[in-house]
Amino acid sequence: MKKLLFPLLSVLVFSSEAQTSAVLTVNATSDISEISPLIYGKNNCLSDDAKNPVSNATWQFYQDAGLRFTRENGGNNSTKYNWRKKLSSHPDWFNNVYTHDWDYSANTLLSKSNSLQGLYALQLLGKVASAKTHNFNDWSWSQGGSVGGGTNDNWAGGGGPVANGGNNGVGNPALYLEDWPADSTVGILDHWFKDLKYDASRLQYWNMDNEPEIWQGTHDDAASSSISAEDYIQKYIAVAKAARLKFPNIKLVGPVSPNEWQWYTWNNEKVKAADNKYYSWMEYFVKRIAEEQTKSGMRLLDVLDVHFYPGSASDPSLTLQLHRIWYDQGWDYSGANGVKVDGLNSWNNGNTKEYFFERCNSWLTKYMGAQHQVKFAVSEYGATANSGSENPNVVACWYASHLGVFANKGIAFFTPWDWYVGQWEVLHLFSKNFGSYATSATSSAESVVSAYSSLSADGDSLMVAIVNKDQNNSTSLVLNIQNFVYSDSTVNGYQLANLPNTETFLSEANNALQSKQYTISNNKITCSVPKLSVTILQIPTKKAIKTPYGIEDVSAVEVLMYPNPSSDLLQVQLAHEGTCVLAIFDVLGHKMGEWTIVNKQELDLSSYASGNYFVQVRTSEGVLVKKIVKQ
Repeated sequence: MKKLLFPLLSVLVFSSEAQTSAVLTVNATSDISEISPLIYGKNNCLSDDAKNPVSNATWQFYQDAGLRFTRENGGNNSTKYNWRKKLSSHPDWFNNVYTHDWDYSANTLLSKSNSLQGLYALQLLGKVASAKTHNFNDWSWSQGGSVGGGTNDNWAGGGGPVANGGNNGVGNPALYLEDWPADSTVGILDHWFKDLKYDASRLQYWNMDNEPEIWQGTHDDAASSSISAEDYIQKYIAVAKAARLKFPNIKLVGPVSPNEWQWYTWNNEKVKAADNKYYSWMEYFVKRIAEEQTKSGMRLLDVLDVHFYPGSASDPSLTLQLHRIWYDQGWDYSGANGVKVDGLNSWNNGNTKEYFFERCNSWLTKYMGAQHQVKFAVSEYGATANSGSENPNVVACWYASHLGVFANKGIAFFTPWDWYVGQWEVLHLFSKNFGSYATSATSSAESVVSAYSSLSADGDSLMVAIVNKDQNNSTSLVLNIQNFVYSDSTVNGYQLANLPNTETFLSEANNALQSKQYTISNNKITCSVPKLSVTILQIPTKKAIKTPYGIEDVSAVEVLMYPNPSSDLLQVQLAHEGTCVLAIFDVLGHKMGEWTIVNKQELDLSSYASGNYFVQVRTSEGVLVKKIVKQ
C-alpha cells in the first residue's frame, strides 16, 4: 500500500516553574479529516429590520475577523415565527408580537458577503404569531413604575396585572396566534429558493425549532401542558419529510436541546418507548429518527445539535476544561446532572463523565450504522465565565480549546450565544491561520496544555495550535520535528497573551495578535509560551504535501446522491435540468472514474472497494465536492 508522505511531529512540553511536563504528539498521517469552516460562527450578527441595517463597517469587521457562519433565527423567538406575515411572538416579553423580517436578513447575508453562511429555523410547535394588535401595553405599564419582573407572564391577548379580574391576568392566545402545520413552516423554502431565488447552498442549515424540551415553560401559551417526547418526534418527522421533498440538500438540524439536563431527560425523566423500555432522551431521539428513516427511505437528520449553559462555569479552572465535556471519556465533570439519571426515577451519583458527543455517536452507530454520517453542532453556548468580570485570557483559552476539539472532530458548526472579550481575537487567529485538514494530536497532560494540528488546504504547511491553560506559569516547549523536511530555518508564529479587559480586535490590521519567529535547529524548536496563551506555529515544507481530499467549493451547485452509504449503485440527480461532469476520487486523490451526466444517471460502483470516496461535480454554476461511502 502506498504511504502518504505526511510528517510526524512530537512536542515535549515542560513547565519549569511548576516542575510539570507533558508530551504532546501530533501525527499528521493519522485521523486526517476536513475541518468545517462553519465552526467559526456566532449568533445574532445580522439585522432583520431594513430600517436598522448592519453598517458597512460592521460587515468589514466580520470579514476581517474571519466570521464564516451566523445563526439568525433568534433562539426562542423562532418557535412562533410567521414567515408569511414576518411576525414573531416573544416568550420572554409578555408574548407580545413584533415584526421580524427573515427575508431581509437572509438577503443581506447573501448580498453583503461572498461566503458567509446562515442558519434559520423551521417551526414545529404548531402555533405562530398572527397579529400585533393585542399586545400588552408594556410601555404604559413601565411608565407606571413597574419596570422589573413579570416579563415572562402571558399578558398578550388581553391579559395583564389587573385585567381579567385580578393580578397576573392571562391573555387569550387565539387573539395573537394562528395554526401553523408542517406545510406552512416548510413553505419558506419555496418562498426563498423559488420565488426570491436565494442561493440555497449558503442557507442549507435549518434548526428543527428550538429547545422543545422546555416549551411548557418558554411557550406555555401554546403548550400549556408538556407534550410527550413522541409528540415532538411526530411533529419533527412531518416537517423533516416535507422539507426534504422541497429541498433535497437541506441540512436538518435537531433536536436543539437547551442544556445538559435535557440532553438526557424529557419532562425531567427518561423516555418510555413502545418496547416498554426507558431511554435517555437523546438515545430515544436517535432511535426513533433511525426507525422512521428506515420506514420512509428518507434522511431525516443531518446534524445533531444541542445548547450548553454550564451553570458553574464562573470558576476559571472549570471553564478552562469544558472542552473535555464532548469527547473525553476520562474527565470528571463537576456539573454533571442529566447523565446521572440512571433509571426512571433513580439517580447514580457516580456517573460524572459526560463525553456527550461520543455517547451520541455510539447511539447513532447502534441505530443507524457506522456510516451514519450525522455530524454534531452546538448552536448556543453561554455563561462560560462570571458575567461582568470574566478574564479575557481565560475566555481565549476556553474558546481556542473548543475550536481545536471541534476542528479535530469534524463538528459541523459552532455558534456561541454569549460573546466575551477575547473571542474575536481567537476567531481571527484560527480562521485566518489554522489549516483546512485536521490531524490527530494528544496530550499527556490535557488539563495543562492542549495541542491541535492541521494541514493547509494545498498541503504546504503544518500548523500546530498550542493552548497553555496554566493560570500562573509560562511553559517551556521543545518541539521535536520528525519525518518532515522544513523549507526555512525559521518558523512563523502568532500568539495571543496578556489580553486586557477591553476589546482589542478592531480590524485585520489593528488587533492584539503578536507575530513571532522561532528558530529550527536539528529538527527542534525550543521556545516558551506565556500563561493563559494561545499560539499557532506554521511550519512550511520544501515540497507541498498532497492533501487527500479536495476542497469543498460551496457554490450554487445542487445535486442529490443516494443511497449514501451505497452498495453497488449510486443514483445521481441534478436539482435543476442540465449537464455536469462527475469524477470520483479515492482518499489518496486518485481519480477512479469520470462521467458526463445529463439530469440523472445511475453509477455502477460494484468494482470499487469498500471505503470512503469523494465525488467532484462540475457544472457551469461551479464545483461541489461530496463524500460518499461504499459499503
